Amino acid sequence: MDCIFCRILAGEIPGEVVAETADTLAFLDVMPLADGHVLVIPKTHALVVEDLPAASAASLMHMAQLLSAALCREFGASGTTMGINNGPETGQTVPHVHLHLVPRFPGDGAGSLHSAFSGFAAEPAPLAKTAQRIRKSLEAHPPESFSSDDDL
Repeated sequence: MDCIFCRILAGEIPGEVVAETADTLAFLDVMPLADGHVLVIPKTHALVVEDLPAASAASLMHMAQLLSAALCREFGASGTTMGINNGPETGQTVPHVHLHLVPRFPGDGAGSLHSAFSGFAAEPAPLAKTAQRIRKSLEAHPPESFSSDDDL
């Protein structure tokens, strides 16, 4: 097993676990960006979010929701930054979906997610054209897990 997160799940490598459900595991990042920096992983191995079963993706976000509240309470954080590097080209270094949950504090200097793209050189396409492309893709490959009541 080459995946370090799968090895943590299997108990082969120790991890400082903070929470666990049938579908998820949350543990402290060994190279934290702030005290309380947690990684939330699905127990199902998948490289990218798109490969996760819908129930696993929902469980991942539910765990993030619960932990975000706990981090704010226990560390006095004013909020949390949640992030998923979804694929190797995005900076994902472990080939297993994982959500970073980082407590944030006034004046911490970390900036918003948008600050990661401050030097992004690409000129964006017009919004209507981009939206049309996404809708066309969803029509060709409808999301099976959404009911007709969902707003897409």
